[in-house]
Amino acid sequence: MNKERLIFLTNDDSYMSKGFRAAVALAREFGRVVAIAPDRVQSGMSQAITINSPLFMREVEASDGVTIYAFSGTPVDCAKIAFDHIFADRKPDLVLSGINHGSNAAINVMYSGTMGAAIEGSFYGVPAIGMSLDDHDADADFEGAVKYGREIIASVLAAADRLPRPLCLNVNVPRCAVGDIRGVRLSRQTRGFWREDFFARQDPHGRDYFWLTGAFQNAEPEAEDTDEWALAHGYVAVVPVQTDMTDYCMLSRLESVIK
Repeated sequence: MNKERLIFLTNDDSYMSKGFRAAVALAREFGRVVAIAPDRVQSGMSQAITINSPLFMREVEASDGVTIYAFSGTPVDCAKIAFDHIFADRKPDLVLSGINHGSNAAINVMYSGTMGAAIEGSFYGVPAIGMSLDDHDADADFEGAVKYGREIIASVLAAADRLPRPLCLNVNVPRCAVGDIRGVRLSRQTRGFWREDFFARQDPHGRDYFWLTGAFQNAEPEAEDTDEWALAHGYVAVVPVQTDMTDYCMLSRLESVIK
């Protein structure tokens, strides 16, 4: 273990989740860990930040090489206070966000608080990895995520000096026994969208309310170079994420339309 390294850890399932605790143990293998995680579940928060309410942070653990804070903000709030306050004098060597309960493949990367925090961390010039397991169970088995996360983190740290920035990886691990995972595949984001259903109900006071549910519609189920295909076939999917959302192909086509 390289005690000189500093690892920043966060997530969106809160500091109490099993996946977060697995990530703490994994990150500790690579250096000193400072973790700032939401004090409650903040799934689906994407890049949300808190601007109209005060934020509260408390230390919940301080042991050998590990300091954990619970924070009242969103996952991106956690990353921002880490880099602009806690790490004002020294940037960490790696951002690890997760391990998330549930896949963040395909369009989920746009909604995920776990990936929102990883992306935010990458803006500070630090390699960032968002890790997710394709299992929403609160007591999910993270053995495979830890095993392959260890390999991916080691590879990124070893090559950090020659990889361009910003660098952010979206890592998704299939839901299967560690021995059944077939390896790692560099992938691209699957094209597809969620189509939601809203179930209407009434509370005892006669007020309408809604429960949100839905299903992901894969627009290219036969494509073998996507993260969804990799997960479905037992591979760990690794997608490099970019934040420039300019549609360059459309930009050139619009030149003849908008003048």
